[in-house]
Amino acid sequence: MPTPSEIHERYLDYRERFTYFGRNVPMLSLDDFAARDAEYDALTTAARLTDEEEERLEELTRLLFRD
Repeated sequence: MPTPSEIHERYLDYRERFTYFGRNVPMLSLDDFAARDAEYDALTTAARLTDEEEERLEELTRLLFRD
């Protein structure tokens, strides 16, 4: 489980990427980011994903500007 400082660092990275890629979408608050970041981590560490989970992971990857 990531520490609050790790989440904050990822949030700062998200904000930096948002300035380049986030046009036309609202910026996430730190709390919203932390919730979606936790969901992203859970999906990326799951052994198997359903089709719906794979779609959600793709959505979160785009939303959080992850590679």
